Amino acid sequence: MIDITQLDSKMDFIRETPQGEGVLVMIVRRPGIGAREVVETAELDVRDGLLGDVWKLRGSWRKRNGKPDPEMQVTMINARVLGLLAQHKDRWTLAGDQLVVDLDLSIDNLPAGTKLALGSAIIEVTAQPHTGCRKFGAHFGPDAVKWVNSSIGRQLRLRGLNAKVVRSGSIAVSDIVRKL
Repeated sequence: MIDITQLDSKMDFIRETPQGEGVLVMIVRRPGIGAREVVETAELDVRDGLLGDVWKLRGSWRKRNGKPDPEMQVTMINARVLGLLAQHKDRWTLAGDQLVVDLDLSIDNLPAGTKLALGSAIIEVTAQPHTGCRKFGAHFGPDAVKWVNSSIGRQLRLRGLNAKVVRSGSIAVSDIVRKL
């Protein structure tokens, strides 16, 4: 596992991530709890999120009724950050994020309400923070959790962001992800 000093030394590399448009690098469907499936193409649906993913079935601990939170329908993480944390691409799915992109996810670049076009779908960045869970810490270590949740880590959204689907459509690896 990588330590905070090593992670901090890569901040310039992360800050060089494209801002206006980037690329969809990986799509990860979670067909069951703890299961991951890397796919080349997928469907995003306004009601159900990433089709074939368990988001809608899992519910949310943040909701009193335990129902799924539509503000957390889709999660997205920066490919450069994930590459540093995972150290090997075969470990990228451990993050649990459905969309891996080469795009600046910072609050300054993508404030809540920003719409992103990818493939024929459109998603909207939500205000719900994405801070990581116990599993994230178990996979990437306590320094990774501290780093992504530091003040600069939260500002840059190093852990990623939550979004909701506002127009259903098809997506594919290598699609351009463009701010609208």
